[in-house]
Amino acid sequence: MKDRQDPRAVDLSALCRQGATLQGEWPQAGMPRLAASVAASGPDAAPVAWSARGELRPVVGGEAEVWVHLSAATTVTLQCQRCLQPMAEPLHVDRRLRFVRGQAEAARLDEDSEDDVLELPPRLDLHELVEDEMILALPLVPRHADCPAPLPLPAAEPEDDASAPHPFAALASFRRRGPGDGSGGA
Repeated sequence: MKDRQDPRAVDLSALCRQGATLQGEWPQAGMPRLAASVAASGPDAAPVAWSARGELRPVVGGEAEVWVHLSAATTVTLQCQRCLQPMAEPLHVDRRLRFVRGQAEAARLDEDSEDDVLELPPRLDLHELVEDEMILALPLVPRHADCPAPLPLPAAEPEDDASAPHPFAALASFRRRGPGDGSGGA
């Protein structure tokens, strides 16, 4: 079933009945939300390689469950939050998603399950799902294990100039006088 279905409008029931796999590559630049989340994304960025395999799992006394095994991988360029330099970060997604009829049923089952449970759409946009999962795989605080170059140290503060008034000099003079010395204090 390779490439017989449009990955942007997949009939999940058919995909799972056939136990088929869809796979391909998409450019990072074609994923605008992912591109907005990384430091650099252009024609030279690594493509997002993905695959989705459908599966029906039989249930005793009920309708078979619709499952999709989704995997995707790429390398993105992020900005290290320690040294502020660009860094390459490999992203890998390997998820098993269960699809059920109705949003309420998906929400109820998702609370009790370690697996992700989503509403079964009439047609699934795999491109959008892959982009969502890649965004979720981004590190919260990207950092090099060892930064290639440390941040430059700030310029040294100039030595205290004796002629410049110190900001707390007036407060020090009030403290030396003390209360009730006739200087107008309370």
